[in-house]
Amino acid sequence: MTEADNSAVPVITIDGPSGTGKGTVARWLKRELGWHLLDSGALYRILGYAAETSQVDLDDEPALVLTAAALQVDFIEQDDGVGVLLAGSNVTDAIRTEACGAAASRVAAHAAVRSALLERQKKFRRNPGLVADGRDMGTVVFPHAVLKIFLTASAEERAQRRYKQLKQKGISVNLAQLLGEITARDRRDEERAVAPLRPATDAVIVDTTRSDIRAVESHIKSLVTDRGLARAIS
Repeated sequence: MTEADNSAVPVITIDGPSGTGKGTVARWLKRELGWHLLDSGALYRILGYAAETSQVDLDDEPALVLTAAALQVDFIEQDDGVGVLLAGSNVTDAIRTEACGAAASRVAAHAAVRSALLERQKKFRRNPGLVADGRDMGTVVFPHAVLKIFLTASAEERAQRRYKQLKQKGISVNLAQLLGEITARDRRDEERAVAPLRPATDAVIVDTTRSDIRAVESHIKSLVTDRGLARAIS
């Protein structure tokens, strides 16, 4: 199906920085609607991971473009969410580290890399619909989405959430260092020349700093229902 053929397929975009609950909300909405899911951040994390494991310099734009073109990526359902396969190997946990997140932010700053991954992202748009999770889904990849949501939260709250996640996995982590890494990544994403992190002009901004995930889901359920996108969403 070409881009022209699938232009009528509805898309809901969920953008925002890491730690705001994007992934959790996107997976929940995907299940509720029975739509497809695009975790665009995973694509950049996969590229960062593939580049580092292949010893490709993260500032070598031409080499990164070649690496992006050769990626063999599949998303699979797992008990704890969406899993990621790279050339048949499950790299779900490997790409979720803070180091891999930093690598993703660096490779995403290259215009040619973003162009290389743009068409691949658009191909995820298939019937009956798509929930697209990322940083520029509503501003660049799917600017005509039927609903655009931008999740936000304070850097301190996001650092606390990530700290708890890592501690629960038995991973030693320093909260102050984690906050510094998140703040630096936010700055890099917001200030990059290509597709900077910002809400679309017509996006609904949802601050999750003081809201639990159920309250956020309830709010988004109302947004989806108000637009007539899901009569039977539970």
